[in-house]
Amino acid sequence: MINSNNGAATLARTMARQPAAWFATSRISAKGVLTTAQHTLTIVGVTALVVMAVLFVRPDLAKALSDSLNRAPAAEAVAVTAPPLDALMEAPAAATATASTAPLTAEEKALLGTEKQQKWVTSWLSKRYRVAGDAANMLVSTAYLTAREIKLDPLLILAVMSIESGLNPFAESPMGAQGLMQVMSKVHHEKFQDMGGLQAALNPVANIRVGSLILKDYVTRGGSVEAGLKSYVGAAAFETDDGYGSRVLAEYNRLKQVSAGKKVPTTTPSQIAAAPAKQAAPVAAAEKSVSGTQIAGL
Repeated sequence: MINSNNGAATLARTMARQPAAWFATSRISAKGVLTTAQHTLTIVGVTALVVMAVLFVRPDLAKALSDSLNRAPAAEAVAVTAPPLDALMEAPAAATATASTAPLTAEEKALLGTEKQQKWVTSWLSKRYRVAGDAANMLVSTAYLTAREIKLDPLLILAVMSIESGLNPFAESPMGAQGLMQVMSKVHHEKFQDMGGLQAALNPVANIRVGSLILKDYVTRGGSVEAGLKSYVGAAAFETDDGYGSRVLAEYNRLKQVSAGKKVPTTTPSQIAAAPAKQAAPVAAAEKSVSGTQIAGL
């Protein structure tokens, strides 16, 4: 019985000592971790101080480090977002590279000059006939494209267009002439067949093209711009065209000055129709210039 009591007491004492031992062990372990952390922080701090001192003494190293850090994200972004090379159009890129290193060819210079002319002419016509800039740009561009295709002076086309309709694509005369170039669609109906039939007569692009073809045909047959304009207005069988040719050539002369970058005052379409007789002398000079240039280009 006594032995049993002694064994129980021993077991109790042993169990009572175990928590104290565990706490002691835990305290030692935590102290070791804190000591290790302190040593690590000390080493990191000393290293940082050394690096800062080196960068202060060597600014070039600091700049190189900064550049490398700034370049890294940019390079990564390009690698992720840039499209594959085969998806790019190489021809425009090559043309751009060539243009930046090689001098402009005569054709390229002519193209740049034409673009400037079109801008000046578009702006002037837009103000003169009170037409929206985008609409005037479309009409001028169409005239230039058509002229290049059929080999006719675009300014002559625009001059006829201006006098005939005042750049109104829906104009119609009592005789049935329609559109920008006032084409007699019933007379020239076959020329509209490839463009959608007679209903295309009020289509600005179709009307400019057909009217330009008719104008070129009349100029070629007549042998001069003056004779071609007389036929275009339907006065070939008459002695006079009531000043139609003079008005067109006067407008053409103004457009030539505009296309050369000169300042030409704008007037209303009504003032064009009522052009005074005293303008006949400068118009005659313009006719000679137009005739020589135009026939050579046909």
